Amino acid sequence: MKMNYFVLGTNNMQLAVKFYDELFEGGEMKKLHAEGRMTLWGGNDFMFALAEPFDGKEATVGNGAMVGFNIGSSSEVVRLYNKALIIGGIDEGKPGIRSGRFSAYVRDLDKNKICLFE
Repeated sequence: MKMNYFVLGTNNMQLAVKFYDELFEGGEMKKLHAEGRMTLWGGNDFMFALAEPFDGKEATVGNGAMVGFNIGSSSEVVRLYNKALIIGGIDEGKPGIRSGRFSAYVRDLDKNKICLFE
């Protein structure tokens, strides 16, 4: 079994899409769908989406929830970590070795936690 997709909630689709468009620019993740309450990007065997909650209530951060993107190289982890901070992300852990993997952590504009790892 492997994960197929991951969805994060947003309260401001326009700003959230801009954040992830900029973060994914130049990488393998390409926008596949942008309509209504959902925007979806896809890469090699993985999809990632932003959605406005179906129930119409405010999107909230899952306590302990996190999405991890396998970036492929430590230099790309550092580049994307720095880019995320420049475009409004929040530092949650500077690039370094954790559990034997080079990784960095940020929060997006809706405070969702993201791990970038090699």
